[in-house]
Amino acid sequence: MSYSDDELLDFDKSKLDHWDEGRARANLAGPHAVLYRNHLAIGKWIDQWLANGRPTPPAQEEFIKGYDRGVREVAAHLRQGDLLPGTQAIPNP
Repeated sequence: MSYSDDELLDFDKSKLDHWDEGRARANLAGPHAVLYRNHLAIGKWIDQWLANGRPTPPAQEEFIKGYDRGVREVAAHLRQGDLLPGTQAIPNP
């Protein structure tokens, strides 16, 4: 499936610590635009995957919360352009 730039950037940005709309638009027009679009599409896939949910035994609830948080963190770095060539991901404190 092919997404427009606006569709790729249609996600909740309030949970991203380092979101910069100008940087995102520049990445969509820059030398790694195809790769960045791929990263944004992966972020959409992660959102859908997490939204589908899964049955969780009560003993594993905390593990699943941490797992989901980690996966969302990966999606955030993809969306912020932190994993494009020539950039360095901003580490979480």
